[in-house]
Amino acid sequence: MNIVESEARSKQEELRQKDSPYPEKVAPVSCPISELIARRWSSRAFDAARPVEREKVRLLLEAARWAPSSFNEQPWRYLVFDSQDPPARERALACLMDFNAWARQAPVLMLSVTREIFAHNAQPNQHARHDLGMASENLVLEAVNQGLMAHQMAGFDVARARREFGIPPDCTPMAMIAIGYPFRGDPRDLPVALRAMETQPRQRRLLREIAFHGNWNKPYGE
Repeated sequence: MNIVESEARSKQEELRQKDSPYPEKVAPVSCPISELIARRWSSRAFDAARPVEREKVRLLLEAARWAPSSFNEQPWRYLVFDSQDPPARERALACLMDFNAWARQAPVLMLSVTREIFAHNAQPNQHARHDLGMASENLVLEAVNQGLMAHQMAGFDVARARREFGIPPDCTPMAMIAIGYPFRGDPRDLPVALRAMETQPRQRRLLREIAFHGNWNKPYGE
């Protein structure tokens, strides 16, 4: 074991000892990374009885606002649905596919949208979706920082969302985001199907499968 791997395991163990009870699922990293990144995961179990403070929602959006983007275009947009407007929240929930019914327990739902045309020249912005992804990663990491969970979902009716919320034709709805305080009870009290998803181990591809050194067939670090 090299020094980097040793430090990674020590950091991982430190996090697990500090935050081991569910809903914490610290990533089994292979080298030391930011604690926020290691702790971020997409839970499906929320505390439906605990509302999210509007100031915390603002903090999440502020984190998204400061993401980098091509030509500083900032193509991301977010629609927020919460208890301040129950009918709008219900319309947003109605856009979700049935398999995302668990998201009804989240006090806040967002819809991320990206504008696909550059403002400065009206040309297609091929990087808009990439840039929205960076903004949304800022948002979900800030959620961890605020003690919240944020789960992004592709399973929703895009055409219906366009109609329901007046989204312009040059903008594309990309993901619904369920946001709330995590359920902190015994995961054995969750419905069986949800319990299985909540407690399964976290997995990722090996570094050698996603990073290459100078040539596609040469894994980085080997």
